Amino acid sequence: MKRRDFLKKTSVGAAAVAATAVSAPAVMAAKTYRWKMVTTWQPGLPILQEGCERLAKRVGELTGGKLQIRVFAGGELVPPLESFQAVSDGTAEVGSGVSYYWAGQQPATQWFAAVPFGMNGQGMSAWFHGGDGLRLWEEVYAPFNLIPRPGGSTGVQMGGWFNKKMDTINDYKGLKMRIPGLGGKVVARAGGIPVLLPGAEIFTSLERGVIDATEWVGPLHDLRMGFYQAAKYYYYPGWHEPGTYLEYFFNKKKYKSLPKEYQHIIDAVCKETEHWSLAQFDARNGAALQTLINEKKVQLIRFPATVLDELRKLAADTVEEEANKNPLARKVADSFKTFQMIVGPWHSVSEQAYYDRVQPKFSLKG
Repeated sequence: MKRRDFLKKTSVGAAAVAATAVSAPAVMAAKTYRWKMVTTWQPGLPILQEGCERLAKRVGELTGGKLQIRVFAGGELVPPLESFQAVSDGTAEVGSGVSYYWAGQQPATQWFAAVPFGMNGQGMSAWFHGGDGLRLWEEVYAPFNLIPRPGGSTGVQMGGWFNKKMDTINDYKGLKMRIPGLGGKVVARAGGIPVLLPGAEIFTSLERGVIDATEWVGPLHDLRMGFYQAAKYYYYPGWHEPGTYLEYFFNKKKYKSLPKEYQHIIDAVCKETEHWSLAQFDARNGAALQTLINEKKVQLIRFPATVLDELRKLAADTVEEEANKNPLARKVADSFKTFQMIVGPWHSVSEQAYYDRVQPKFSLKG
């Protein structure tokens, strides 16, 4: 009997040791990580800053509180447009913004955000996840000790707010406009003066005449920013940003130091947030547009076809010039262009044809 009891206890002990060995990764992962995220967005900004807060919460939930991310809006820890450098240096572990903000660091970054007359959000997503877009994005960010992840699309943006009508391409001459990325360079080629400002500084600059016009995102955010109080005319479509993609970027060393399961959780939550973001933009912009038109009495104007035609020509020259700045920019630009030529014809006979002839026409009034 004593011998049987001894063997039973020994078996239980061996099983416990085996279980401990099998769960060793979980034990190792029991360490709590406390990270900081810095963004380019104002506190409480719908979808944009909201998405960052959501991502941090979801990562915390899925890691059982073992990976905690504290989110700092633009200016709370570092200035909005210094978040890229802060994450690269390791001051923070995560950042959020739009990749065209970092064109001064590397021109190739611009293609991962928006290209004038380029792909919409659906096409951009296909390039990232069905083409080599994300691989190239990782290649571009690698020298900065960063790992990028797509953060979702705003969809087609609005053309912007102006204090004069844009009847011809000549109306851009001397125009001081807040507009970043490749779109800003097209405005410069048209004779305008592009100004790069973080969101928190736009309204005051427009109201005081520091700038004559601005683009931002779309009806939801433009309504919240109150641009209708400082500019007369609201133009569409957003030729300069037809499918702007947001981003999350991670300090590479910090990301790689995490247990593999946590890396997978981060990637999965980024994809979840990517889908959530575009859904939110589509769901909320319609109601905001109606409010701007019907309650705020905003004059909604479509860019004349002649203006868009001229801008398209200038955009082609601008994109080519930027692509020729270095071999990496050329590589990314060629990939983007090739992929657009693949999805473009398909969208012409699917999405475009549907909207042109099949979908019911809706009034922009009430």
